[in-house]
Amino acid sequence: MNADKKADKTVKVRQIASPARRVYTQRKTLIGLKLNKIGRMSDLPDTPQVRGMIAKVKHLVEVMEN
Repeated sequence: MNADKKADKTVKVRQIASPARRVYTQRKTLIGLKLNKIGRMSDLPDTPQVRGMIAKVKHLVEVMEN
């Protein structure tokens, strides 16, 4: 039952900066987060893997908790 509750948690992420002149892997991380252009928003499951991806590009995104 506890696992179901965690599966329901999501995190909303919005891209606020361009990946231009950044490391190639940061652009790929943004694509993995379903972001690719400034202003795009994505609703993602709140998992350690997604949190790690967000941490890698924290200077390019804004996180809004649900």
